[in-house]
Amino acid sequence: GAMVRAPMFEVDPLWPKPLPNHWLLGSTIGVFVDERDHVWIIHRSSATLNDNERGAELPKPTGECCAGAPPVLEFDAAGTLVSSWGGPGQGYEWPSSNHGITVDHKGNVWIGGNGPGDSHILKFTRTGKFLAQYGRANVHRGPTNAEGLSTYGGDSNDPRNFGRVAKIFVDPGANEAYVADGYLNKRVAVLDADTGQLKRYWGAYGNKPDDTNLGPYDPDAPPAQQFRNPVHCADLANDGLLYVCDRVNDRIQVFQKDGTFVKEGFIARRSLGEGSVWDLAFSKDAQQTYVYLADGRNMKVHILRRDTLEELTSFGDGGRQPGQFFGVHSIAVDSKGNLYTTETYEGKRVQKFVYRGIGSVRRNQGVIWPRSAR
Repeated sequence: GAMVRAPMFEVDPLWPKPLPNHWLLGSTIGVFVDERDHVWIIHRSSATLNDNERGAELPKPTGECCAGAPPVLEFDAAGTLVSSWGGPGQGYEWPSSNHGITVDHKGNVWIGGNGPGDSHILKFTRTGKFLAQYGRANVHRGPTNAEGLSTYGGDSNDPRNFGRVAKIFVDPGANEAYVADGYLNKRVAVLDADTGQLKRYWGAYGNKPDDTNLGPYDPDAPPAQQFRNPVHCADLANDGLLYVCDRVNDRIQVFQKDGTFVKEGFIARRSLGEGSVWDLAFSKDAQQTYVYLADGRNMKVHILRRDTLEELTSFGDGGRQPGQFFGVHSIAVDSKGNLYTTETYEGKRVQKFVYRGIGSVRRNQGVIWPRSAR
């Protein structure tokens, strides 16, 4: 097929280094690269492992292998694990299903959650000391259903609580946290990053959010005037434009910081099920020319022009070998332009893709193994 000029990558099959202590990753649903090029991930650990792979931690252990790692893991640039922490503790409500991780300009670590009653955000120091909780768990719990399970309703106009937060992005200039809210609510919420006070919020196109169930996504219908669940990311570019992942609607919506709608772009817009627009990161050049978009439905990373949201190329495919994906969920970029992705479901890993500069690539690259292995 036709060739295009775009950023080039190849997978590093030996990153990260093996975990110690017979530790395993569960479904891995967040990644962030801090100012030291340390790579932070968050995963669901033992709750998403099979009993026959976590035999060492069963009530009656069955063997030496293995056990779920702590949910928050920090790797250095070489892929060595340098810290690990997280889970329930005193003074806060750990999410029933943690989701998303961000390290802000003050070194604070922000965590969301998309479990049934997760209507809150947690903030810790980088060593895992609890700092703050914004919102309370289980505030949206409704009546029990016929199976005896609690039901939950969104409230996208709640000034104090959230609705299954997917991801937080902190703007160092204004000291504001942009919250992708979420798997239950249908809004972007902006908080004071020191106090957690809600400053403003909005829905799709800058509309007032409405929690009405829109039903399944239909690619042939007019674009939905509200977000569908989940609102999966809300990341700010250097020029002050906010890029929001409206995952199941297969679109990115772009806003000014005050919620003024700018434009939208559809990606793989006939994707059904979980949708195509899962998470995004920006290229490291000063203009942030490119958007890297994780698409867990089609098992690939799309590379877009940021100014037009036009797709240039994509890489990846389904599978379990290096450079393949099962549910590529989250994406981040380091200071050298390298990409890091995490995988949910049974993917359960973090991968590194080494930046090789701008060059000529095919529009659909497939699996990008190192050149020496091709």
